[in-house]
Amino acid sequence: MRSRYSAYTKAQAHYLLDTWHASTRPDELDLENERNTRWIGLDIKRCEQTGPESATVEFVARYKIAGRAYRLHEISRFVREEGRWYYVDGTFPEKD
Repeated sequence: MRSRYSAYTKAQAHYLLDTWHASTRPDELDLENERNTRWIGLDIKRCEQTGPESATVEFVARYKIAGRAYRLHEISRFVREEGRWYYVDGTFPEKD
């Protein structure tokens, strides 16, 4: 999760695609609009092993666009294949 966050901060689409599971991976990832995004922090809320080769990570990523602050709160699913972890998908928890 931390490496994928770092890849977003550096607009490294190739790394994000390489760490995205083939079953849900988009054909391409256009991060051109992300150039105006300033990532300012990642807070891992919880990690949970959900099976021998699966896990979830709940996180909050903070960023700014044109000086305005935003939060991305997601629960991401990962699977491990041949020793490597891959992002599958994510859901957004309901707001309190």
